[in-house]
Amino acid sequence: RSLEGLKTFSCLEELILDNNLLGNDLRLPRLPHLHTLTLNKNQISFQRNTYLESLLDHLADVVPSLEYLSLLGNMACPNELVSKDKDEDDYQRYRYFVLHKLTTLKFLDTRKVTKWEREEALLRGAFMKVVNQFKISNCN
Repeated sequence: RSLEGLKTFSCLEELILDNNLLGNDLRLPRLPHLHTLTLNKNQISFQRNTYLESLLDHLADVVPSLEYLSLLGNMACPNELVSKDKDEDDYQRYRYFVLHKLTTLKFLDTRKVTKWEREEALLRGAFMKVVNQFKISNCN
């Protein structure tokens, strides 16, 4: 759960943190050479609509060379693997938002970032925040 020891590895280029209990409070030290980061199957969510944005802002600040990021298997990455009520449109909005925040990415999750996605992220990415969806039932 702790990433405290990473600060001594300032030249680190790849970091695989899959299948841990890392959550929304994830904080990395400044790693200027890190280009690959995988955080698959952790406990990163999008509750209160700010956790993913906060994480992405943090990553933009401390890992400026990041080119490959994977968040698959976390609630913050909305796809059918995590929730059966999510679809490809939800996932694509997530991609635009992440690419808007992390402009150096060349790969996100398992897919290469396309020129078209990068342009869409620039134009509309700020408006693509992933929000919690609540089902409202009619109580009669």
